[in-house]
Order: sequence, then structure tokens, then C-alpha cells
Amino acid sequence: MRLIDVQPGDIVRLRKPHPCGSFEWSVFRIGTDIGLKCLGCQRRIMLQRSDFNKRFKAFVSQVERHKPADD
Repeated sequence: MRLIDVQPGDIVRLRKPHPCGSFEWSVFRIGTDIGLKCLGCQRRIMLQRSDFNKRFKAFVSQVERHKPADD
């Protein structure tokens, strides 16, 4: 199974559309579950990480990743 490095603030596209017709979601929570907000109708859902990994299609945009500083 592939693991997707997703962070709050990322915009993702899932494989199937939401009933409102939108494919794009904003990530608002990361943990055991992934919190997503539909960009079409603003509905919020929680997906288990395994379900999210199966439904994920692509990143629309990503927040800037910070690299750890070398000591």
C-alpha cells in the first residue's frame, strides 16, 4: 500500500466525485483519520487513512514542506 504524505492545507483530488459534483477537497486534519472539506459544498468528512489512500488521485496544491534543520 502506498503512503501519501498529506498535510493540513493541501488540496487533493479524489477518484470519485462528492454528490455535489466536486472532486476537490481541502485537508483540515491529520491523525488516524484524515479530515477533508469539500470545496464544492463545504461539507466536512472524516476518512480512515486506508480509505483515503485508496481514494486519492492527485494533489491539486500542497502547502510548503519544511525540511528539518541539520545540527
